[in-house]
Amino acid sequence: QVQLVESGGGLVQAGGSLRISCVGSGRSFDRSAIGWFRQAPGKEREFVAAIAWIGDSAFYGGSMEGRVTISRDNKKNTVDVQMNNLKPEDTAVYYCGAAPSISPYNDGGYYLDETAYEFWGQGTQVTVST
Repeated sequence: QVQLVESGGGLVQAGGSLRISCVGSGRSFDRSAIGWFRQAPGKEREFVAAIAWIGDSAFYGGSMEGRVTISRDNKKNTVDVQMNNLKPEDTAVYYCGAAPSISPYNDGGYYLDETAYEFWGQGTQVTVST
């Protein structure tokens, strides 16, 4: 089992930056790939970024690619996403998910697949104003 808690969301002006965090607990957290997804009202969940449980493999996708950086600290059990140059269309609830089944040797396609993530946090709201 893995428990995840997101934090760091809030209201920010367009062009601003925000850092959101995912704190994990449970026996499998430090052996789980962690992914961030977001969901805006009326839209499907969209992949943002993911990181392997070991090594430097990070994956990005969707409309935020180039504006986000994911990082991981296994000593603190945290996975952070730094988001820059935020736009109003980035307004969404951001969720982190844990995927114990994704190997560090898997290619990026595995990390982008929402169904690979077994455990989810409750989400943190990010609102970007004009």
